[in-house]
Amino acid sequence: MSQRIMSIALPHLSTDRMARRKWGRSWRLNGRPDAPPLAAIAKVKNAMRLVAVDGCGHQAGLRVEQTLSDARALFPDLDVFDYDPQADAALLEAVAAWCDRYTPLVALERLPETVSGSCAGLYLDISGCAHLFGGEEAMLADVTSRLRVGGLMARAAIADTPGAAWAFARYSDRQVIEPGRHRQDLLDLPLAGLRLETEMLDMLRKLGLRTVGCIAALPRAPLAARFGNALLLRLDQALGREEEAISPRLPVPELSSERIFAEPIALQEDIERTAAQLAGNLRQRLDERQLGARRLELKLFRVDGHVATIAVRAASPVYHAERITMLFRERIAGFHEDLDAGFGFDLVRLNIVESEARQVEQADLGGSDGGNGRGEALCGLVDKLGARLGTDRVQRFVAADTHIPERSYGLVAQAAVGEAAATQAGFWREDGDVPESGGPVVLTRPVILFERPEQVEAVAEVPDGPPIRFRWRKTLYRITRSEGPERIACEWWRDGRGGHSRDYFRVEDEEGYRFWIFRQGLFERETRNPKWFMHGLFA
Repeated sequence: MSQRIMSIALPHLSTDRMARRKWGRSWRLNGRPDAPPLAAIAKVKNAMRLVAVDGCGHQAGLRVEQTLSDARALFPDLDVFDYDPQADAALLEAVAAWCDRYTPLVALERLPETVSGSCAGLYLDISGCAHLFGGEEAMLADVTSRLRVGGLMARAAIADTPGAAWAFARYSDRQVIEPGRHRQDLLDLPLAGLRLETEMLDMLRKLGLRTVGCIAALPRAPLAARFGNALLLRLDQALGREEEAISPRLPVPELSSERIFAEPIALQEDIERTAAQLAGNLRQRLDERQLGARRLELKLFRVDGHVATIAVRAASPVYHAERITMLFRERIAGFHEDLDAGFGFDLVRLNIVESEARQVEQADLGGSDGGNGRGEALCGLVDKLGARLGTDRVQRFVAADTHIPERSYGLVAQAAVGEAAATQAGFWREDGDVPESGGPVVLTRPVILFERPEQVEAVAEVPDGPPIRFRWRKTLYRITRSEGPERIACEWWRDGRGGHSRDYFRVEDEEGYRFWIFRQGLFERETRNPKWFMHGLFA
């Protein structure tokens, strides 16, 4: 199957954007009002010049790079506005997002302004998907007509290479070039269709070379010596001799399922029901590959061209339609404003952007999947909280490579770790509080560990013995039981030569409260006045 590329040119993007603001999105359908020409101006070469002119202005004799004073001399009531490249780029990005309804391979045209004929444009790789829209001609007509409904003037063409499609979209009335015919048909087009610099085009025209066919038959060595390799590179790319790859603006999803509606939907219940159906469609393919989705996107294509994207991330690989639907339901519920459906969504697409291998478990006699019930419940809770509050706000503790207690843990987003890592770390187990060895659980570290140890006033019978009483937070505690010491050396590579060792004691007072307290500094070996610190609470 040969590659097929659609090139879309938007020559009046700036003025169309302003016209949509002045006269509404459907101004092209309703007809242009009886108004002066539109033009965008900017300071170029120390003078205010026209940088964009609408179709009416072109017909009246206005041109790009014309000074504003000369343009005012022709049209005193010329309607001008400041050129805003950021707003134009945002509109082009919105058009590219809308083009995702045809193919996920959508690339922005990135050519320098010095290239003759350069304007805002897009590349669409439609290889193998044109039949879904009734063929290439029907697909191209649908694209241009929908853009016209949205108030944008567009020219488009389909060919085997990006260079050929670009040339036909701007310098020919032919829109669909049959596979394999672009090499012959390109020969009659002007040299500007090769995406050449304006300076190089002027040099070629002075030599009487005006069409692609004029240079295609010439010896290549003299052309390279006279004009450089750029001319031959553009020629080979357009003819298909040199491969030219387009860079999609977004990564291609691993799996995707979509549904087109004859009557647009707008209710949240309909959106959730559609998401469940699309997730069910993907279930079989996930099972065949033994995968589960970790990151998903629900794209809602509105009738007026706006595209809403709802992205969610799961704490563990998901494949059940119910759980995927719950993720999107909670994400929509977490929006500060209601989902703006406008006149409705006519296309809904579910993309699996990131997946992860999962263990396929045999179903029980009741037809449900086996597995860890507590783990599934916790993952479901994490997914629900992450969808509602944001995945970065649902965190869990992870171990750090250090033996200093307050440095031995960190916080990471639960969704970024996954079920397997959490299970391996022992954060949940089906056997409850009984470890795999079958013995009782012994807590060697406190349930509550202070981020920073708090200094206390302690009294011990001997300098290197456990405390018999201590004062912490203005309260006196008398010790009845103690266990220890557990000695933890300092990290000399981090604390330096002045770091002291710690002797930890698990102590219990008269009322049954248990503390984790330590003495910093070995008596007469590291310091003559050791200090005591409270580091955590057991009960």
